[in-house]
Amino acid sequence: MENDERIKEAIERTEILRAPKQSLYTFGTTTINYYLLTEPSYAEPAKDVPETVIREGKVTAERPKIVTPYYLNRLEGFGPEARRYFGALMEQYGADMPGLFYTYKNEPKDSNIVSDRLLAIVDKLNAEIDKRSDPLTAIIKGEDTLWDVSLMKFIYEITRSSLPENLRQMGRRGLLDVDSAGVPADARAHIEELFGQVARGECEPGRLRDELDHWGVFEEYEDRFLGIFRK
Repeated sequence: MENDERIKEAIERTEILRAPKQSLYTFGTTTINYYLLTEPSYAEPAKDVPETVIREGKVTAERPKIVTPYYLNRLEGFGPEARRYFGALMEQYGADMPGLFYTYKNEPKDSNIVSDRLLAIVDKLNAEIDKRSDPLTAIIKGEDTLWDVSLMKFIYEITRSSLPENLRQMGRRGLLDVDSAGVPADARAHIEELFGQVARGECEPGRLRDELDHWGVFEEYEDRFLGIFRK
């Protein structure tokens, strides 16, 4: 309970001072550079010289993937709570309702302590970013001991703001359409891509097999899949 309260407070105190001027790409990988600023946890309120911790890094968002509750329920690596959540989604929306699944990779870079006020540093960073005309850089004010929670809040917010446009673009291309087997058009296209990658030696067959199993369509593609090993 104590940890839950600390996390809640960290989320409430996190502020996105500069959001990226561009949403997550619908059909490609997006890399967002960030500056996460915190007041050091050891700071003394009456200290004459204020200090600010500057953490730099980048978050890479892979191309959003169209999934269904049925697909998610077959993925490995999720605990019982997540399984119950996927089950609730299936009950509420149906097993084949398409949605977007975002995956991220965080790569921290430098971490420095600067003798200056946080807001003064924000002004300097904004000037630098404006000079570079960089639309994919963010400035976040977070909590020092739970800075990763502050970063997660930022990731959540950028995902939420990008979702409507990502869905619109995919919908216009018919990629959200689901066939009689419960597989979205985008997933079928991805399966074809994986077959091509396996044929060119760019992907292990096991990855293709996993994707077919997750969608529950291995039998449909079985002869074609086994044909890979007969060549």
